[in-house]
Amino acid sequence: MYNKLFYPAIFHEAEEGGFWISFPDFPECLTEGDNTEQAYKMAIEALGLTITDKIHNKEEIPTPSKLESIPLENDCYMAIIEFDMLDYNRKHNSKAVKKTISIPGWL
Repeated sequence: MYNKLFYPAIFHEAEEGGFWISFPDFPECLTEGDNTEQAYKMAIEALGLTITDKIHNKEEIPTPSKLESIPLENDCYMAIIEFDMLDYNRKHNSKAVKKTISIPGWL
């Protein structure tokens, strides 16, 4: 498994302002943001959740689509989202459990 993965994301301009983001390679992965910066950060988080869920469920991680094969509608922009597995795990799995702690009912 690679530590860094790169996937195309489509930023759709929302009628109410901001963006909603979709991933051609992960149709179930959608997110939104009020501005470009927030939308990009949310895209990284959404992609991270989707990829780690697939890994946890032992599902295949798709190969990123070729950019030229992705059609864009009006008011849409494409960006490459970098997902760093090590960085994501550091942020989201930072809860260390001491092995000396005994929890009733747990082995």
